[in-house]
Amino acid sequence: MPLRVRQSLIIGLGVVVAAVMTWLGFWQLQVFTDEGNASVQARAQQPAVPLLNQVGADGTVGDIYGKPVTVQGRYLSDDQQRVLGPDGVVRLLSAFQLADGRVLPVVRGTIATGDSAPPVPRGTVTQVGLFLPSEPAADHQLTTGYALGSVRLAQLAQLWPQPLMPGFITLGADEASRQGLQPASVSLPMGDGSWRNSGYALQWWVFALFGLGMTIRIAQSMGRRERKATAR
Repeated sequence: MPLRVRQSLIIGLGVVVAAVMTWLGFWQLQVFTDEGNASVQARAQQPAVPLLNQVGADGTVGDIYGKPVTVQGRYLSDDQQRVLGPDGVVRLLSAFQLADGRVLPVVRGTIATGDSAPPVPRGTVTQVGLFLPSEPAADHQLTTGYALGSVRLAQLAQLWPQPLMPGFITLGADEASRQGLQPASVSLPMGDGSWRNSGYALQWWVFALFGLGMTIRIAQSMGRRERKATAR
């Protein structure tokens, strides 16, 4: 069999094996992603716990982001913002003052552009919602009348004078409806998934590169041996 044919067969086999290993790496990475998403959804469906049991007076936060919480306090009717999303959805963000004086931003729901905001509930109330971390800064253009493009706590602290909690909650569909609003969608924190599966994915890709490199070296070695045999 000619040398070129043998070399092509060796390299072709290496390419096939590397392609299979690459596919296995992507498959393993998808397992990693799916486990992370399942973990995030499971957290969001856990029973609600008191928020103040998870957030210390010094601002330290336990493992509570992405989980349902309960809070008791009163709405500050004068402190309310409309958050204009990049998709044009307007979330109504209200200040909810807790017993210790700190304010928890609450996404009560959404309203149509130009609609008036329903009044906040009066007196001391208990609210249940998903506790979420501060959102990234908005990079879309805001129209006149909107100061916020996302629930970014650093920016909100410049608009509300009270000390803020290190996160905000979004009310569920039932409570939003009771307050005369449409429910707001939430962006859950990213799940960690299984780092073991992530490591397996990386290993498959390393094996693919190593295997392809070895087949090329074998093909080159076959050529050197052939040339030496011919020179004798």
